[in-house]
Amino acid sequence: MDGRGRWMDNVMIERLWRSLKYECVYLRELETGSELRQALAWWIDFYNNRRPHKAFDGRKPMEIYQEGPKPEGVPPLAWPHKAA
Repeated sequence: MDGRGRWMDNVMIERLWRSLKYECVYLRELETGSELRQALAWWIDFYNNRRPHKAFDGRKPMEIYQEGPKPEGVPPLAWPHKAA
């Protein structure tokens, strides 16, 4: 993943950015940095905790993470910004 060569190297992150832009940023008239920050926090929470993903058979990413094996000594993952 050196930024050159195969298009597959970063296809997943490009898809994430596309989703964020088309589902969050382009749909709102955000006038300030704090409005943008709040909208992004809401969307990231939605994406990880409430939005079903086809790749996970309709399950949410946080469900998959919480059910998976965890390394010892690592605290539970929690997104710090709970958007309304």
